[in-house]
Order: sequence, then structure tokens, then C-alpha cells
Amino acid sequence: MIDIHYSPEVETARAEGAPIVALESTIITHGMPYPGNLETARAVEADIRAEGAVPATIAVLGGALHVGLGDSAIETLAQARNVAKLSRADFAACLTTGGTGATTVAATMIAARLAGIGVFATGGIGGVHQGAESSFDISADLQELAQTRVTVVCAGAKAILDLAKTWEVLETLGVPVIAYGQDRIPAFWSRSSAHAAPLRMDDAATIARAALTRAALGLPGGQLVANPIPQEAEIPAEEILPVIARANADAAAHGIQGKAVTPYLLQRIFELTEGRSLEANIALVRNNARLAARIAREMSALPAN
Repeated sequence: MIDIHYSPEVETARAEGAPIVALESTIITHGMPYPGNLETARAVEADIRAEGAVPATIAVLGGALHVGLGDSAIETLAQARNVAKLSRADFAACLTTGGTGATTVAATMIAARLAGIGVFATGGIGGVHQGAESSFDISADLQELAQTRVTVVCAGAKAILDLAKTWEVLETLGVPVIAYGQDRIPAFWSRSSAHAAPLRMDDAATIARAALTRAALGLPGGQLVANPIPQEAEIPAEEILPVIARANADAAAHGIQGKAVTPYLLQRIFELTEGRSLEANIALVRNNARLAARIAREMSALPAN
């Protein structure tokens, strides 16, 4: 039995059956520099509250799983160094050894399931990396979506990935990929991509009902909601794709591998776009949080919940 430390706000929401949205903590510790990471974390939580739900930022602090963080804990994480980046493989080890770690998409989904939270907002999921046919570098996020029953709201997979292979793997794993309000899967910084959406849904209520219907069918896993970045914040594909190609070439030239690939690429793209990629990232995360809150609100109103 895992001892979960709930913040007072989340504890009250659980007792009252109020809608809750899980949030990862790697966006604080690994996603952007201080103090922008702190400002973004606070803004995302405020966006969720403004939509009538309760935010539950998740992290492991001193070997304890925390679901919901107070402002002081978020500020401490925002300035912390050498925080572990937790996924399925090392989540239990961090708890056992008394470590401190920030949760990725996969680890956040696991914690959300343990806490009975059905909706999770993030920026972009991990997926199949470029060159995976030789490196076998595939994010644990994909397998987690196939086995952990949480609805994940994102802006698509991170555009630095091999998107075609990522969507193919999710199809093979039986994960519903739902484009919100459009017929193409968004590509993180860009509203659209070359990939047709397997499913389209245009409102939070339908997405909520789909999640509960999957549960009623006894199907494992969650569903992925791909929410396009706001139009005013996007970087169109024709602008960002050459930048991504150059960043990937730089990573290969420097021998960057494994967990270091994603942070390296995001930093390099930040440099090449003169900060525009980070501004877009913040806008899409906040947009996803607002949609996730609406979905959580609809879920909490359904009888099966």
C-alpha cells in the first residue's frame, strides 16, 4: 500500500467528489528555467481553478508521493537541482530509497490512477524518437497510455519525435487518439500536421463519456486528447521543421542519447527560435490545462463517476 500525501485542497476535493486534474512535475524541474518554470506552474494551476476544477501537481519528495503541492513546495522544486526524472522503471526505486523526483507523463499517470484522478494535463507526450529503428528509443509514455486508465490532454506528441511512428505504435497498442475540434493531429508547436486524426471530438462532455464508456467495456488504458495550440501562439510547421532537423543533427553530432535527448533538443530549439518555442510551450500547456479541467468537470457530473 502506497502512502499518498494529499494537499489540503486535493483532500477536500476528493472528499466532495469535485473535479481534479493531475499535473506532472518534470515541466517544473526539467522543462524550463527558473523563474519561468515557477510562474508557469502557478499559472497552470490558476487556469484549472478558473475552470472549476482542482489542480494536483504530483512529485516524490523525500521518498513520499505527493498528490497536490503547496506553493512553497512548487517553489522549492522550481529551484532544485539534480532532481530525478521519474518514469515507470524508476518510480518505485525513488520511493523506496527516500529520493526526490519529478514525474514524467508515465509516472504521473500511475500516481493519478492510485489517487483516483481520471484526467491529466501535460504539454506533449513522449513517443518514438528519430532513428528508433536502430536506437530502439521509445518513450514509456506509449505503453503507459495502453495500460493505465487516465485521459491525457496534450498538444500532441513532442514535435522533435518521429510522429508517424508514434501514432502507429499507439494504434497498435489500442490507444484512442482524439483530435479536439479538428481533423488533423496537432504537432505540439503547430496546430496541424500531415497526420489525419483517427478520432475527432468537439466538446469536453463527449470526451468524458468516451472515457467512462471504455471503462464500462473493461478496456485497459487511457485515451489521448490532442488539443491544438492557440492560433496566436503557434509556430507553423514550415517554420519549425527545419529548426527541429538542425537540432536533431546537433544532438547526433554531440552524441546525446537516452533521457538527455529531449531536454537537449528543447534547449537547442529554444536557442534557434530565440525563445519563441518556450513562449509557445507555455501557451499550449495552459490551453491543455483549461480543456482538461472542463473534461474533469464533465466526468465528475456523470452518474458512473
